[in-house]
Amino acid sequence: MSKRWRDVNAIYQIYPRSFMDSNGDGVGDLRGVIEKLDYLRGNKDSLGIDAIWFSPIFPSPMADMGYDVSDYCDIDPLFGTLEDFKELLEKAHQLELKVMVDFVPNHTSIEHPWFIESRSSRTNNKKDYYLWRDAKPDGSEPNNWQSIFGGSAWEWDEGRGQYYLHTFLKEQPDLNWDNPMVRDEMKQAVRFWMDLGVDGIRADAVRWISKDPELRDDPKNPLWRGNGTLNKFDSLIHKYSRFGKKLFPYLREITDVMAEYDERIIIFEDYPDGNYSTKEQYLGFYNINPSIGMPFNFQGLWTEFYADAFRSFVTEFQGMLDPGVHRPVYCFSNHDQHRIVTRMGGEEQARLVALLQLTLPGLPTVYYGDELGMPNTPVKPEDMRDLSADSSGDPSVSRDPERTPMQWHKGRYAGFSDVKPWLPVGEHVVRQNVETQLHEPDSFLSLYRRLLKLRARHEILRNGTYEAFGELEADVFLYSRWLNDEHVFVALNFSNTEQVIKLPHKGRVLCCTHPVDYPEINHEGQITLRPFEGAIIECREHPLISES
Repeated sequence: MSKRWRDVNAIYQIYPRSFMDSNGDGVGDLRGVIEKLDYLRGNKDSLGIDAIWFSPIFPSPMADMGYDVSDYCDIDPLFGTLEDFKELLEKAHQLELKVMVDFVPNHTSIEHPWFIESRSSRTNNKKDYYLWRDAKPDGSEPNNWQSIFGGSAWEWDEGRGQYYLHTFLKEQPDLNWDNPMVRDEMKQAVRFWMDLGVDGIRADAVRWISKDPELRDDPKNPLWRGNGTLNKFDSLIHKYSRFGKKLFPYLREITDVMAEYDERIIIFEDYPDGNYSTKEQYLGFYNINPSIGMPFNFQGLWTEFYADAFRSFVTEFQGMLDPGVHRPVYCFSNHDQHRIVTRMGGEEQARLVALLQLTLPGLPTVYYGDELGMPNTPVKPEDMRDLSADSSGDPSVSRDPERTPMQWHKGRYAGFSDVKPWLPVGEHVVRQNVETQLHEPDSFLSLYRRLLKLRARHEILRNGTYEAFGELEADVFLYSRWLNDEHVFVALNFSNTEQVIKLPHKGRVLCCTHPVDYPEINHEGQITLRPFEGAIIECREHPLISES
């Protein structure tokens, strides 16, 4: 039996195309994951993660790499079979490893049977499964809503003689969640995976499932300045095209289904915007059903690398929450954003972010390869696979560089495949690979293994209270974690110079960003942190109950 969710140390996101290719087609698959389960959990050399989450593995034409779903209750042949998934689930559970799947509620593929039937006429049984509207008298789109991938969010369908809405690619028509039959279909899909024994769901792009029923134009953004690209998404304030009044009631219907099962969670993907306060948006998601549902916190993806910036966003967020009710889900990297090493300025900065993330309360998510310090991999225009870059007219927005293959060793194709992979392997593979780092005490992998071990062993790092302290406008971010009589300090040096810190109490270092060379604490309770160094310090007056 795997741990309860409150005891899970972290979730590991697997981008299935890029984890391990078992059949020599250059694309990762489920049997590849089965082969590598012992890397994740189960022996002394494992990463030591407690849960995994798969980006979409459903049948799909792959216009948006699986986020264009053509069947919610099966596995795409590219990744294997439903029997493969059941075997993976069984073996993962034997290793006490929880399994989550991605759920895409806002839209399907144009090849989904529902859409094929819906577009066939205006009188069929599924005519209102999607958002169809007549053209304006001049033949133009029903309103000014924009696709996030560029251009109008409306596409003309000649056969039906109407426009359909697509918030994303035109191959991804939006479902009509105001139709109770659509909601019933989606609840049945959730039950399918829950009945299989899946432990949780990551719900994609949820704020789009409820829209203004009057389809009013989004107001213009007075701060927007045209930049000549096709993507004018930021030219509007997206007030009516998302985050409608029925968003939380609709999501409650899904969580009510999950509440029928023991020990399940749903994590909502949502990026707060300026239409409502950040607190309103976060607490809106938490209050759906806080024992089951929680939103990602993505603010760390765009926070500038300064101590004050990170202190402000973490402390403000923690101040919104009831620690006994709400579980934070800090996400510093994923399949849509540049990798931490690339985004934060280098390997030392990425180590600091890792120590920060894995010492904050709640349920952190780790993106595959970040535990190796993988940076973005350059992808030539002719090798790009992300169609959203074509749609936007801007190749620089391609998400391919952060989706390249997992690097198992430094040999040909990084041990990911025996043939040329679907995306290239970078030159950094010489150092950023599992084989090289596994027995190197100071490697990224060793750091993550140490942090995950501490987080699994000590409840204070998962569920203890958070309190920031120290001087503002300093280069060091200091905070405490408390649980009963236990107390630890976390000290993070965001500067490129040494920093001397006076701790409230003396203590001992449990881990630092270079786990082979711990900083010392002198007799006065001072610790000297090297550039970009962070440390976890056990308080001598309130020691941890179990040895680390």
